Amino acid sequence: MNDLSPLVIVVAAIFTNNILLSNFLGMCPFLACSRRTDTAVGLGAAVTFVVTCTTMLNYLIYYNLLVPLKLEYLTFVVFIAVIAAFVQFVEMFIERFSPKLHYALGIFLPLITVNCAILGASLFMVIRRYTFVQSAGFGLGAGVGWALAIVLMAGLRQKMGYSNIPRAFQGLAITMVITGVMALAFMGFAGMVTIQ
Repeated sequence: MNDLSPLVIVVAAIFTNNILLSNFLGMCPFLACSRRTDTAVGLGAAVTFVVTCTTMLNYLIYYNLLVPLKLEYLTFVVFIAVIAAFVQFVEMFIERFSPKLHYALGIFLPLITVNCAILGASLFMVIRRYTFVQSAGFGLGAGVGWALAIVLMAGLRQKMGYSNIPRAFQGLAITMVITGVMALAFMGFAGMVTIQ
């Protein structure tokens, strides 16, 4: 068992081991929904909620059901089912209480189900042998880190709308360049703390 503090894990998951900028998990909705900051904030909050809750639930299911019954081979199927159920709940909630955000997120809200960052957080929790509290901290940190990255990108993309960008770099090309620069910037936190 590792003895890292949950607070250390949260900080590391946000900055030094950002699930998006270090592992490049969850790139599809990141690139597609980072055009406007309001959409990015909404999607970031939804992803943070889903990844935190599903990491905790998947921990309980994995260690209290799958391991004792020696059903570890069903890990992927069970984790994805839990994630899909939670995303369905979040989608119904957002549709009911914020139709504007639901419309803005469009197809990318149900696609949180297949967001590999959410599944990756649950799998990292198992691989790194976190305790329940550490898993909750990692899920929260991974979600906040992903949300931070998409909100930063949305702000930059909105500012670039007023810039004179060379034609060859317009669109996805400049977005990928900025993502790489953001990843390098987040590597500057590497000396703070890391998690393995």
